Amino acid sequence: MLSYILLVIAQFVAAFLGGGELAGRVPGIGGDVRTFVQAAIYAVIVWVVGVIGSFILKGVRTPGSATLTTALIGAIIGATVMSIPAALHAVSAVVKFPPLYLPLLGAIIGYLVRR
Repeated sequence: MLSYILLVIAQFVAAFLGGGELAGRVPGIGGDVRTFVQAAIYAVIVWVVGVIGSFILKGVRTPGSATLTTALIGAIIGATVMSIPAALHAVSAVVKFPPLYLPLLGAIIGYLVRR
């Protein structure tokens, strides 16, 4: 259990720090498209950190391609919520955090569902 907590923390930090940097390097994107590209980047980073973490942390299984798919689905769901103003307002009324955390949290939850 502790291994998965450490893995989630590492996934969050790596995706948060690397996702914006990588999305900024993709030319010609903006607006809602950038949100979805960043969501996909978050999912890939979460998956890669999961693969690396499975070699380092005891008790963490190696994720497969199905795990990457569910992480992508979770991230896209988070990005979709960001692009619907009413849904974003409803979420931000309950929990106060930056909106770009939604695709990141969706990617991590998707990863954990399929791990």
